[in-house]
Amino acid sequence: MEKENATLLREFVLTGLTDRLEWKIPLFLVFSIIYLITMVGNLGLIYLIWNDHQLHTPMYLFLGCLAFVDAWLSSTVTPKMLVSFLAKSKIICLSECMIQFFSFAISATAECFLLATMAYDRYVAICNPLLYPVIMTNRFCIQLSVCSFVGGLIHALIHESFLFRLTFCKTNIIHHFYCDIIPLFKISCTNPSLNFLMLFIFSGSIQVFTIMTVLFSYTSVLFTVLKKNSVKGVRKVFSTCGAHLFSVSLYYGPLLFMYVHPRSPQADDQDMMDSLFYTVIIPFLNPIIYSLRNKKVIDSLAKMLKGKC
Repeated sequence: MEKENATLLREFVLTGLTDRLEWKIPLFLVFSIIYLITMVGNLGLIYLIWNDHQLHTPMYLFLGCLAFVDAWLSSTVTPKMLVSFLAKSKIICLSECMIQFFSFAISATAECFLLATMAYDRYVAICNPLLYPVIMTNRFCIQLSVCSFVGGLIHALIHESFLFRLTFCKTNIIHHFYCDIIPLFKISCTNPSLNFLMLFIFSGSIQVFTIMTVLFSYTSVLFTVLKKNSVKGVRKVFSTCGAHLFSVSLYYGPLLFMYVHPRSPQADDQDMMDSLFYTVIIPFLNPIIYSLRNKKVIDSLAKMLKGKC
């Protein structure tokens, strides 16, 4: 009988960001604008990099991949969230829920690997400039980019396969604005201890590895620049790498709290705010951060606009 009841829950209710009616329209308008700017910014950056041959270098290849992942991540989460603000029904079926988490897991993990790859690229460019053309060949850069997506796919498949061992019979209410893995654990009537262990091992390992790569790369860059005693060189490095470090710190902070050190069941609101930050706000900020601090991107945009005029 318990098994039969467990199979009945094939539809869930996403509570969303708020249940207060007076906030729904303003939030819908705000996040619609954020999503529109996110897509225009990231897809526009991809077009600039594709269209301008001067940007066909490893640094901008990785930046284009990051823009693609940000657009993917935002599109996985934001449209469903926008619909929930206006729709009376917030129901999502189990298969749609699994697909949404799978897409989220691929893009979020690929972004972690891409951020580490971009840090390594800056390390080689600044610490070993003579060997840079030899090490960062087009083939190697494409391999690193592909590996980032493959790593995201494998990581998503691992957690997706363990999700299928869970049954849902307690409640069908998910206290979140999309189908994330931890809210699903909380409503499972199967003991999710093994899932939590896999989440800690794999997500923790990926985050520790990529964070250590970023820290090692930029520490080496900092010491290399300081040894040269060049004020101009220090300014150039901070201009190039500062935006990347800022983006990395914004992205990894909420992720560490969410998946490496999961919160208690009473912290649903805080979990949603953390998730909102790295699924909606970071994809919105990244093209702005990288474009405004990058002279080549600005020059390419100005050249394209002049050509259109």
